[in-house]
Amino acid sequence: MNTQTGTARYIFWDLDGTLTESGDGIINSVMYALRKKGIEENDRAKLAAFVGPPLRDSFMKYYGFSLEEAEECVKFYREYFVDRGMFENRVYGGIPEVLEELCQEGYELIVTTSKPEVFSVRIMEHFQIAQYFRFIGGSSLDEKRNAKADVIRYVLDTLELDPARDQIVMIGDRDQDVNGAAANKIPCIGVLYGYGSRGELEAAGAAVICETVRELPGRIRSFFEN
Repeated sequence: MNTQTGTARYIFWDLDGTLTESGDGIINSVMYALRKKGIEENDRAKLAAFVGPPLRDSFMKYYGFSLEEAEECVKFYREYFVDRGMFENRVYGGIPEVLEELCQEGYELIVTTSKPEVFSVRIMEHFQIAQYFRFIGGSSLDEKRNAKADVIRYVLDTLELDPARDQIVMIGDRDQDVNGAAANKIPCIGVLYGYGSRGELEAAGAAVICETVRELPGRIRSFFEN
């Protein structure tokens, strides 16, 4: 890869809903956590809203929990997730081929996810896609770094990158990906094969919207050429 400062082209990737279809494991983990709190939730479509955003925020937003209750739910969630949930997951079809193609063309691939970094590394190693990435950046287990904007800033600082100097684009499926990138002055390509909608991504200000995995290389090339 071309790693010379100022000439490399960096692609920041969301994980859930962009690289992997992780809904089943996340939803099962949320159901387990709610059950531990005495709530039987069987509407899996409703719980799809938990895929992507920080968990603590989602427990407070959708179930009215206090901060302390939400943090307890996150602990319950991780009981199931660490044991089973993280592997109730799959890589989207075509993603390994796209990653290989982009690496061969000299792009630097980096993960920026609100999922805890330690889990993200294990998942990507398990599904054999970690080798395509220069760095896997995620949230901290103590929840002090969980918003997408904070994760992106952490990655920028760790790799000593500057959006004003380096060519960087974010790829993600939810509005928090677009907003987190914008907070760091990075444009975002939104994808529709994940868990967000066209309306959500357009409202957040996605620079480009991509419908399928196979469209990604062409969209990325065009983005950097413009």
